[in-house]
Amino acid sequence: MVTREQVIEALRDVKDPEVGRSIVELDMVPSVEIEGGKVTVDVLLTIRGCPLSNVIEREIRERLSQLEGVTEIEVRVGHMTDEQRAQFAAKVRGMGRANAEAQQAELPPILREQGRQFLAIASGKGGVGKSTVTANLAVALARKGYRVALIDADIYGFSIPVIFGIEGVKPATIEDLIMPVQAEGVKIMSMQFFVPENTPVVWRGPMLGKTLRSFFGQVHWGDVDIVLLDLPPGTGDVALDVHTLLPQSKQLIVTTPQAAAAEVAVRAGLMGVRTNHQVIGVVENMAYFVCDSCGETAYLFGRGGGERVAAALNTTLLAEIPIANQEKERAGIFSAESLHGQVFAKLADRVAEAMGLAQNRELRA
Repeated sequence: MVTREQVIEALRDVKDPEVGRSIVELDMVPSVEIEGGKVTVDVLLTIRGCPLSNVIEREIRERLSQLEGVTEIEVRVGHMTDEQRAQFAAKVRGMGRANAEAQQAELPPILREQGRQFLAIASGKGGVGKSTVTANLAVALARKGYRVALIDADIYGFSIPVIFGIEGVKPATIEDLIMPVQAEGVKIMSMQFFVPENTPVVWRGPMLGKTLRSFFGQVHWGDVDIVLLDLPPGTGDVALDVHTLLPQSKQLIVTTPQAAAAEVAVRAGLMGVRTNHQVIGVVENMAYFVCDSCGETAYLFGRGGGERVAAALNTTLLAEIPIANQEKERAGIFSAESLHGQVFAKLADRVAEAMGLAQNRELRA
């Protein structure tokens, strides 16, 4: 004859469809009666007229019918009292906290360790020089003694390795552990290291998120003060994944002076604001051009784009980056002595202050 323990064990596989937990764990099965081959199960639902009661009853019958010795099944549906509903809600909240703590424990060290700062660099559209700004900001921070990691999160349009001149480098691997490529004092990881030259990445959203997670979990980052993430332009899947994975991340918005670029940059910033990510400031790239022969400054693309974005996002314009003279500087990593290097050094100071990097370094010392 079937036993009560066998019945309860079978019912552990029946889940409340709304909560996703076992009806046994949730104390929704107050009693089980067994008479010969007949099994009677009492089930308590949270509300009367629950549209999912038929689903629960059907699953109970399916599970119990698989037990040897069961010839008849009766499911008696009841409803919780106010006190039972309160206990049910408390149990669900407790399970949620326990699950969140378990997920936190499973996070890679780079996401779990205290004191590490994350800064996502975003733009509303492509072509504004976001990746160049990200790369040179990373180098400027490293020149000031900060331990910097840079993740090229633009899975489709990766360009960080090209900017650093390391596109042909392959990361070293130890078993399944990937070592980041280091250049200019910055630890770097990009999808470009893993795909053949001129091969497009044709993936849907879930694969993009999986790649981003592997960059966090499978790469040995070691000791790092700040992680910069070069996001793809716009507000797509990768940006959403970053906001979900890194609730503590802050955001820096890159725009150009043109009104169109500024308008879409505001939308990228508002995505961060609405997901409770602080926008620490705005960088206006290609803001002006300095003539080599006469020293005069020309605003080739207009003025005020960065200020408009900063005002709309209630933040600060941190830097105006000049247009590079291609004959003097390649559009990659600028030397510390150049005009661009000096501008990025000042930007690095402002970012470090906004992110609290100096205080963290003092505590570490």
